[in-house]
Amino acid sequence: MENTKQVAKQQVEDAKRTFLSGENFYAQHLLGAHQVKEGFVFRVWAPNALAVSLVGDFNDWQDSPMEKDEVSGIWQVQSDTAKEGDLYKFKVKQANGREILKIDPFAVRFEKRPGDAAELYSFPEKKWKDGLWRGRNKRTNAFKRPLNIYEMHASSWKHHEDGTPYSFAELKEELVPYLVEMNYTHVEFMPLMEHPLGRSWGYQLIGYFALSSYYGTPAEFQDFVEACHLNNIGVFVDWVPGHYCINDDTLPYYDGTPQFEYEDPDRAKNNRWGSINFDLGKPQVQSFLISSAMFWIEMFHIDGIRVDAVSSMIYRDYDDGPWTPNHEGGNRNFEGYYFLQKLNAVIKLAHPNVLMIAEESSSETPVTGMIESGSLGFDFKWNMGWMNDVLRFYEMDPVFRKDNFNLVTFSFMYMMQENFILPLSHDEVVHGKKSLMHKMWGDRYKQFAQLRNLYTYFMTHPGKKLLFMGSEWGQFLEWKFDEGLEWRDLNDSMNHSMQHFTAELNDFYKNQTALWELEDSYDTIEIIDADNTGESILSFMRKGKRKKDFLIVILNMTPVERRDFHIGVPYPGTYKEVWNTEMKEFGGTWTKHNEDCQSEPIEFKEYGQLIRTTVPALGAIILKPEKINTRKK
Repeated sequence: MENTKQVAKQQVEDAKRTFLSGENFYAQHLLGAHQVKEGFVFRVWAPNALAVSLVGDFNDWQDSPMEKDEVSGIWQVQSDTAKEGDLYKFKVKQANGREILKIDPFAVRFEKRPGDAAELYSFPEKKWKDGLWRGRNKRTNAFKRPLNIYEMHASSWKHHEDGTPYSFAELKEELVPYLVEMNYTHVEFMPLMEHPLGRSWGYQLIGYFALSSYYGTPAEFQDFVEACHLNNIGVFVDWVPGHYCINDDTLPYYDGTPQFEYEDPDRAKNNRWGSINFDLGKPQVQSFLISSAMFWIEMFHIDGIRVDAVSSMIYRDYDDGPWTPNHEGGNRNFEGYYFLQKLNAVIKLAHPNVLMIAEESSSETPVTGMIESGSLGFDFKWNMGWMNDVLRFYEMDPVFRKDNFNLVTFSFMYMMQENFILPLSHDEVVHGKKSLMHKMWGDRYKQFAQLRNLYTYFMTHPGKKLLFMGSEWGQFLEWKFDEGLEWRDLNDSMNHSMQHFTAELNDFYKNQTALWELEDSYDTIEIIDADNTGESILSFMRKGKRKKDFLIVILNMTPVERRDFHIGVPYPGTYKEVWNTEMKEFGGTWTKHNEDCQSEPIEFKEYGQLIRTTVPALGAIILKPEKINTRKK
């Protein structure tokens, strides 16, 4: 018995030592509240506090003084009366003598808003049933597989009649079948961690180890993820390690000194988002953050983490306020740069198949690829340049598109510099930017026609895919974080047809190996004609491993139908139309596909063969070789 106590004591001391050195990636097992034989033991890191007390339901919110370990700065107390479901906080006497109630940074559960007290909660033992999914993931290469993400804000997908959002127990019953029906491969949630203000969309966090109580219980989210996996749907979660909520009773200046934040007040304050920046060079902060990421991966079996606002973490001058150059005189934030490399190294060593995704908007720093080559070590990066160019192009009057055709072709120049995800995300359908459908030029019919054109370009352009909820049926109104989506839109035949189009396009993407099999190589694409600015028609090929496995994509960016349109093809033979955005079932007017095209031995650019077809106004078609002779060109 005595020996067991000594071992347990030594484990705690080892955990403290590695926490201080930035090498404890399971710091939640040390800090926070932990059930023991009688009651709970509580630990909190507050190295410069003059005193810390525990207050909660179990002691009538009267002080239970905590004892400080002077070496680690960790305070501890045990309560024999604390029980599951009780609320608690820490009363911190800060370095300047001020007393304030603070949250538990390592709490795994909080009371519902507007309160922010931690709740004593023990995870029920979960017998996971997703072994087949996880085993299959280990044997597959994500870079050579379809990846099509449905981006979501969990509490505004659907609301009840009384205005309350669906919990994860309810999302399990409705969202999972919907994802399957719509043929998505993954779902990505905007931050699910505890946050006090819904208006922040979850990007101003206070609880890095707690599923927001607004969304249901941790057990319900575990069951949701399991249901996704049993239906072959992967789950990603947004995570915010760069900055946190400014509320005084949460993390900021926890012990009265810069504890989680930078000592330099200009670096600590995030002016753009009204938040506080983590000191990413501080070892204890590294232990805290990496432990949080590991917690979400291991407790909830999530398949990937999308790291928010990477640019703000790696550039000192990213914010709107004053900034100080680094020791080399530049703008690189070395603390953030090396932290992200460390984060990715740790995660990939422990979980090689978990995907690390960066939302990063610059081109100065390599983001994806091997850390040894100087990159940050992420698997994928959002292609913000592609998104900005393409949406600008589709918003403009077609009269001006011929003079701005580079907006849809420039990305071909850099598409292999990183492993990209093409994001049509939540950020593009708020703050007066209008919904994707509303951005499109022209009357309502033309707007839907162009949306179908845009989605076809999006799905056939190299890069993985991400589309925000509601965009799949062309919701007209902007997204509202505090309301459900406009599901009544689907009573309209055009919205309903648009939803069907998206589901069919997603299925087409999954089943056409040419769209993803060679996606990490320039061999995946061959430009047929990117110079037809006069007619504003773009054409290219997407190719798979087999010589006969390729698709010909033709996109008409004007409201003029192009009859007897001709382009070059690589081999003589017959080409069949397999996709047409103007089919009646999709909301167009065409009742049948173009007839098969027989190639002619006429030169077109570098091609020795040519085909003729009709391209719908504001439409897109895709052709596939039916009977071709690959030995002849």
